[in-house]
Amino acid sequence: MSKVRATLVLGLAMATVAGWAQTATPAAKPVDDWQTAYEKQLREDFPWLKHFEAQNAKLAAPVAGTPRVVLMGDSITQGWENHGLPANPVDPKHDWVNRGISGQTTPQMVLRMHQDVIALKADVVVILAGTNDIAGNTGETTVGQIEDNLAAMAEIASANGVKVVLCSVLPAFDYPWKPGREPAPKIIAINKWMKAYAEAKGYVYVDYWTAMADERGGLPKKLSDDGVHPTGDGYAIMQPLAEAGVAKALGK
Repeated sequence: MSKVRATLVLGLAMATVAGWAQTATPAAKPVDDWQTAYEKQLREDFPWLKHFEAQNAKLAAPVAGTPRVVLMGDSITQGWENHGLPANPVDPKHDWVNRGISGQTTPQMVLRMHQDVIALKADVVVILAGTNDIAGNTGETTVGQIEDNLAAMAEIASANGVKVVLCSVLPAFDYPWKPGREPAPKIIAINKWMKAYAEAKGYVYVDYWTAMADERGGLPKKLSDDGVHPTGDGYAIMQPLAEAGVAKALGK
């Protein structure tokens, strides 16, 4: 075989193999832009301190005689802005400041306590957290670890003269973004611990769970479209309970 012919045959063979490889290899899965951005944010600013940095800098000092109430939580707290609290609170005698961040877990919130609660000169902090831990948003977390983080937030607040309102984790039968994790019994266990812990420490406990749970230990359709986040009807149940908890914390 001539040198020219051998080179031609080798080239055709390589082209054929390349064609097979291209046909046999499935197309690469498109990059999930949201997931990529979320993972990048966790690496660079795990508690997401930058999220409220600018808003905190612009927030006016509390007005004398108007207690500042900071809501610490995740998307359930964040979503409250669209349902009357704190944007248009029923009780205008309180200065409501919403510091909920969608997707957050209790270890992230512990690291936000000084910046997003203490530094804002809060009189009361209303803590609603834990469901995203059960979902595994920032890794596997045990019930005991969630309880430790809730206690850490409460103790940081109390040590800095901020009254504490601990809110029960809302009912959830399943998570649409993490199905099959069976959160209901874990939520019941955390709430049982939280109520006893609040009583022992002199904190206020607000029981959303009893007022909202269905027979499965989840949220009924009327109160949530996805089984996790409240509808307007859900927030309508929560709001007076939250306000009563704040009033109790302030001794009113």
